[in-house]
Amino acid sequence: MGLYLFASAIGHLIWETAHVPLYTIWRDATPGQIAFAVVHCTGGDVLIAAASLVPALFIVGWRSWLEGRLAPFAVIVVALGMGYTIFSEWWNVDIARWWAYSELMPRLPWGTGLSPVLQWLVVPTAVLWWVRKRAQR
Repeated sequence: MGLYLFASAIGHLIWETAHVPLYTIWRDATPGQIAFAVVHCTGGDVLIAAASLVPALFIVGWRSWLEGRLAPFAVIVVALGMGYTIFSEWWNVDIARWWAYSELMPRLPWGTGLSPVLQWLVVPTAVLWWVRKRAQR
């Protein structure tokens, strides 16, 4: 679990850094504020990753996914992470207005930004695959 969370932190840090221009903070904030936001959001991503991993561990089992049942495990982890992210983006962009998308952010039909949704598809899937490969050696 520790390796998964460490690798998740790296993956989410890279993603958060790469998609900053898709938010208004890129043009409205100082470099220090942007750096703080990236680190803060990455910390939140690690918490989401941990919270998504635990139910999958109970439902599928740690050994089970390492030895062959990656798909059901990954579906649970990705679905929980993505579900929370869609809710969080809606809440923080549309309701609380803690952050906003720039005109560069592609949006899904219901208004959620495409980048955070892709983040929760790509990063956990890649990290789970990588952790499993390492565990099989």
